[in-house]
Parts: sequence; structure tokens; C-alpha cells
Amino acid sequence: MIYNARMTDVRMEVLVEPFKENDPGPHVTAVVTAARDAGLRVDMGPFATTVLGGVDEVVAASAPMMEAGFAAGATAIQLRVETL
Repeated sequence: MIYNARMTDVRMEVLVEPFKENDPGPHVTAVVTAARDAGLRVDMGPFATTVLGGVDEVVAASAPMMEAGFAAGATAIQLRVETL
């Protein structure tokens, strides 16, 4: 079977640190904004943010998301990607 990445939807979980419960801070909101600006579906949860989209879109958006988070004060960003 040939894997066609363009046709595959993925879920990327994004954990941005420093983490403060119920207080996401500008470093988290910058990542969320970058994901939305990339056209990804975003769900900001209590511990991590989940984004959904095609694999090409998610991969392309990951660099701007990390750049925005670090520029806004993130000390670490963890990404976990899985196919749906």
C-alpha cells in the first residue's frame, strides 16, 4: 500500500510551557493564533492545545506556531502527531 500524506488527516497535540492552569498566557495564545491563521481546526484544552488538519497543513503550520510561541515567551513546546 502506498501512503498518500496529502490525503491523511492528523491530530497534533501541542503542549506549551511554562504551564499555568487556567492561565494560558501570551506564549500559549500566540501558538493558538498561529494555528488558526494557518486554517487548522483548534481546540484549546486545559493542559494542551489540539489542532486538526491534513498532514501537509499541520506540518507547514508547526514552524510558525513554534516561532510565535517562543517569541511570546515559551520555554518549551512539545508536539505529538497522530493519524486519524
